Amino acid sequence: MKSKKKGLFKKLLFYFLLVTGALIMLGPFLWMISTSLKGDGAVMVFPPEFIPKNVTLSNYQEVIEKFPMMKFLWNSLVVAFLTTIGQIIFSSMAGYAFGRMHFKGRDKLFLLYLATMMVPTQVTMIPQFILIRELGWLDSYQGLIIPTMFGVFGTFLMRQAMLSIPRELEEAAFMDGANHLRVFWHVCMPLLKPMIATLGIFSFMQSWNNFLWPLIVISSNELATLPLGLSLLQGRWSTDWGLMMSGVVISVVPILIVYLFAQKYFIQGMTMSGMKE
Repeated sequence: MKSKKKGLFKKLLFYFLLVTGALIMLGPFLWMISTSLKGDGAVMVFPPEFIPKNVTLSNYQEVIEKFPMMKFLWNSLVVAFLTTIGQIIFSSMAGYAFGRMHFKGRDKLFLLYLATMMVPTQVTMIPQFILIRELGWLDSYQGLIIPTMFGVFGTFLMRQAMLSIPRELEEAAFMDGANHLRVFWHVCMPLLKPMIATLGIFSFMQSWNNFLWPLIVISSNELATLPLGLSLLQGRWSTDWGLMMSGVVISVVPILIVYLFAQKYFIQGMTMSGMKE
């Protein structure tokens, strides 16, 4: 009897901690939505109103009318989509080379490549900027997209997934006369949909939230992405928080949609990433 009570207490404690953690994570998000629905002056009311007394959509209407939010949204969608496609293609090809092909110094080269993750991104931005400037890609889609199509983290994820594929499948394909390209495309890639979805979500979120690189490369509002556009909502001396939060809500919606559609594959992909040969 005591053991049953003890087990019930542990289970209740576990669920209590889960609910508490979920509320802590959801709290800022819900407060952001609440602030975006408040009118002028209601944001600074004390005590704070979690549920606005007078709900209004005027902040969303104002942010769309006064700022080219749709243009910023389109730029972010184009950059994030193309960056994600590039990350998936190049990371998958590199992962196949490191995971399925045998050549001298493969593992040492991979460890050296993996070690570059310890180099801060800020350190490599100056050489990248100089290269982009010499190529004439400043203030262009090429400068925004191409340097972000390659990543060590994506290569690591895809290599781990490639190692989980049974050798018998590729050996059978080679016996039928297939080359590495056909094995990669027709054997490996169809089996890695969960990992591809995981890498796609990570790449899309990273590109969507990227602020520093577009700030360096882009000098006109015509190509500005959402993070740059949202910075325009912050005043020098004061900030309209209702207006700011409405812009942030608009920027969060696409990421939520992408995750909701791919969450099944995302969970499977995270499980596959821990598999070893």
